[in-house]
Amino acid sequence: MTHGPTDPPDGSPSNRSLQRGVDLLRAFRPGSELLGNGELAERTGLPKATVSRLTQTLVGSGLLQWDGVARAYRLAPAVLSLAHAMRAGSRVLSAAAPLMRELAESQRVNVGLAAPDGDEMVYLESIRYARRVALRHVVSGQRVPMALTSLGRAYLAVAPAAERQAILATAARRRSPQPWPVLARAIDDAARQIERRGFCAASWQPEVVALATPLEADGATYVLNLSLSTAASVNAVAEEYGEALLKLRERLARQLDITRG
Repeated sequence: MTHGPTDPPDGSPSNRSLQRGVDLLRAFRPGSELLGNGELAERTGLPKATVSRLTQTLVGSGLLQWDGVARAYRLAPAVLSLAHAMRAGSRVLSAAAPLMRELAESQRVNVGLAAPDGDEMVYLESIRYARRVALRHVVSGQRVPMALTSLGRAYLAVAPAAERQAILATAARRRSPQPWPVLARAIDDAARQIERRGFCAASWQPEVVALATPLEADGATYVLNLSLSTAASVNAVAEEYGEALLKLRERLARQLDITRG
C-alpha cells in the first residue's frame, strides 16, 4: 500500500520535505527490509532526485541505514526506539492492555486496538487468544486496509466528513478483491451498524469474523476490535460477542476518565 506525497496546509518547502521524508519511512513494510531509491520513488510517487536527497538526509539523521553491498536502505534502530517511546508513553495503551487481555482470556477470542494512518489501520496492541488456530498472526505495528476491515469501517463511521471522503477516494483507486461499489455499500452499512448498536461486523478473510467499535480518547479516535476464527455467521458472532466488546469500550473509557482525574 503506497502513500503519495502530501503537502501540508502552509505549503512551506521545509514542511513539504518533512512530510515527504515521513512518506519514505512509511514505504518500509514487513518483507521490504531493503529498498533502493528507485523502489522508494515507485512506492511514494516522489521524483527520484527528491528521493535521493531525502534518503541522504534520513541517513544523516540516523533514521535510515545504507547497505553498500545491496545498494539499498533499511530502517535504522532509532525508528524502533521511537516506536518504543510511543508505546511506553501512551496512556490509552497502558489502560487498554490489561482489560483487553482479560476479555481475550475469558472469551477465548482475539482482541485488538488500532488507530488510523492514511487509508489503513495500524494495530497498537493485539492479544491473540482464539479457540481455533488461524494462519493469520497479527502483531503490534501491523497494518490492515481500512475499507475491507471492521476496524477501518468503524473508524470511517465517525471520521470527519472531509477526511472520510479523502480516504474513500484513495481506497476507490486501490486494487481490491471486491469491486468498489460492493465495498462502498459495506462501508455505508457499517456506519449504520455503528449508529444503531455501537459496533460493526465484517468478515474479509475466510472463516474469520471481527467486530469493531470506535473509542474517542485524548483527542484522538481509536478502534477496539474482537475477532475469532469460526464457521459461524457474521450475525451469530455479533449476537454472541457484541455486548462484550461494548462493555470493554465502556470499561476503558471509565478507566481513562479515572486516570485523567
